[in-house]
Amino acid sequence: MTAETTAGNTTAPPQGHPQRWLILGVICLAQLTVLLDNTVLNVAIPSLTEELGAGTSDIQWMINAYSLVQSGLLLSAGSAADRYGRKKMLIAGLALFGVGSLTAGLADSTGQLIAARAGMGVGGALLLTTTLAVVMQIFTPEDQPKAIGIWSAVAMIGFAIGPLVGGFMLDHFWWGAIFLVNLPVAALGLVAAVALVPESKDPRGDRPDVLGALLSTIGMGSLVFVIISGPEYGWTSGLVSAATAVAVVVLGLFAYWESRIPYPMLDMQFFRDQRFTGAVTGVVLVAFGMGGSLFLLTQHLQFVLGYGPLEAGLRTAPLALSIVVLNFSGLSAKWAARLGNPASILIGMTLVAGGLVSIATLTEHGYAGILLGLLLIGAGSAVATPAMAHAILSAIPPEKAGIGAGVNGTLNEFGNGLGVAVLGAILNSRFAALTPVAATSLPAALATAGSAQERERIMDAYSSGLETSQMVGAVAVLLGGLLAAALLRRADRADSAVAASA
Repeated sequence: MTAETTAGNTTAPPQGHPQRWLILGVICLAQLTVLLDNTVLNVAIPSLTEELGAGTSDIQWMINAYSLVQSGLLLSAGSAADRYGRKKMLIAGLALFGVGSLTAGLADSTGQLIAARAGMGVGGALLLTTTLAVVMQIFTPEDQPKAIGIWSAVAMIGFAIGPLVGGFMLDHFWWGAIFLVNLPVAALGLVAAVALVPESKDPRGDRPDVLGALLSTIGMGSLVFVIISGPEYGWTSGLVSAATAVAVVVLGLFAYWESRIPYPMLDMQFFRDQRFTGAVTGVVLVAFGMGGSLFLLTQHLQFVLGYGPLEAGLRTAPLALSIVVLNFSGLSAKWAARLGNPASILIGMTLVAGGLVSIATLTEHGYAGILLGLLLIGAGSAVATPAMAHAILSAIPPEKAGIGAGVNGTLNEFGNGLGVAVLGAILNSRFAALTPVAATSLPAALATAGSAQERERIMDAYSSGLETSQMVGAVAVLLGGLLAAALLRRADRADSAVAASA
């Protein structure tokens, strides 16, 4: 039996697919492009404001249309990949992402750009789920941790270098180039996917869960909208309250529907598996702590230490660099194999929490304390994140790898957004309580300061708010590590007891 035929039945041959590492390279290139577009647009805001006449709300929708659509469709995209074929959905995702990028690069109005970004979000959802699902199909269980580690490292690279790539392109070209640069990557990915990637799908061919897909898309889209819009409009505003109600009701209906039908998109029985529940908990809380804390760190570097956007981006690069070194070298996979998933997650998340504490308490000593924190966070993430992704996908039947990847992606998006919203709110409330003037932001407060002493008190209030927020993030990550490790260890003991009795 050929490797491709075997992969089509959702299991890789004993040695894995013969071209698995080349396929992984193609997959990572496609994923890198998708994740770059999560952050690359931020540096183009001044150009868009000037050349397209974009207002504040236009800019917000340009940025949020991509993440809203992508987050809302991750579960549905994973389910479609399982049912209709992961290769087909990978090709469809690359095509949609390429067309959306071309439309965005040539847009001459804000409405066209917002629509193009939404289309790119559809392609991005398909790519993020199918790439990880394909990895699970073409690699053996022994190689999966290293492959997932490389996949995770590329994800971090995408988030880290997005502003740097955007800044470079804007220095040399017009703003549309930040989208058109995706075209050769999408074209290369399409050719390689057609030629190299084996087809695989759920052999049972369950009926499509149309209502489940609709409910999950509306529910997750509403939830992400709440997280994004809460800090801007106010958590108790009519718009945010209505979106919250929609998210709660629709996601509740989704869970009820999925637990009642014989062919669910997301089997609720998965949550009875302590391995799955533990990994899910860990993914949400580590994304919560890291997403929110890194968002605050960039503000600290610019507002408190006085670095420009490009300088601030370069000074956060050691985090991504440490993840790349540990995952591409295979060191994190070797440690995880020796320690096991529970210990890997606990140690990794403890390191991340320690890094956040370092940033919170040592920033008064300059960049050295921040560098130590970034290296600790990077090392911890390199060990814990692949272990959690592997635990989620290992707890799900191989034929459901697409929905497993969708769950992993959805949780990461949710945790990141929630971390930015909650830790940002803690910073703002602490700052408002301590600052000697009435202002809602640091620049506004400094503009109203009447003396050097008052400016110093404002800066101290802001630093105190940052420290409190980072410490809350550290506690969340540490608790997540403890809980995830305990649940995973309990699941391992249960499996061992079953095996022994058998």
